[in-house]
Amino acid sequence: MTNFVIEAVSRADQGKGASRRLRTQGFVPGILYGGENDKNPVAISVNGNELNKQLTDQSFFSSILTIKLNGEEQKVIIKDLQRHPARPQVLHADFQRVTDESRIRITVPLEFVNFEKSAASKASAKFAVEKNTAEILCNAGQLPESLLIDLSTVEGGKVLHLSDISLPEGVEIIALRRGGDHDQGIGYVYAPRGAKAAK
Repeated sequence: MTNFVIEAVSRADQGKGASRRLRTQGFVPGILYGGENDKNPVAISVNGNELNKQLTDQSFFSSILTIKLNGEEQKVIIKDLQRHPARPQVLHADFQRVTDESRIRITVPLEFVNFEKSAASKASAKFAVEKNTAEILCNAGQLPESLLIDLSTVEGGKVLHLSDISLPEGVEIIALRRGGDHDQGIGYVYAPRGAKAAK
């Protein structure tokens, strides 16, 4: 798993004017909140170029990050990003402090593996992905980099749902906590036109 480190400094100036000045200087205003005993929120600024580089890695959004705030390291997750509607610019970033025991809601990627080993694949069937992320609830210390879906035993015509995912210990899918009506499809096996249906 990539170790993302964000250099940040606390800021006293707040408000729209102060935020605008920071952005003009190449920084992104943000807020750091939560943590043990619900520490006071801290207004921060981070280097815009460095943040944008890290945002190109999709695993940034599903990882425990390290913020170095005035030299002190803190574990966080990204909770919200406000982006400019027309330009590739981050306007504001919200970070939540976590410990290994913190219960967090976070979206992680779904990773479909081993379809080529399945009987369906050998019968020329294909697999179509319908959903490539899922929102989960877990302790920060148990956060998986992704949820693996093993397709080695899928058969032709099979439709997979969230409930078909084998979850790591301590990990729950948020949608399934709401009942069976929220068991969304995540992918299905189909026979391409002209190919025989896989058994």
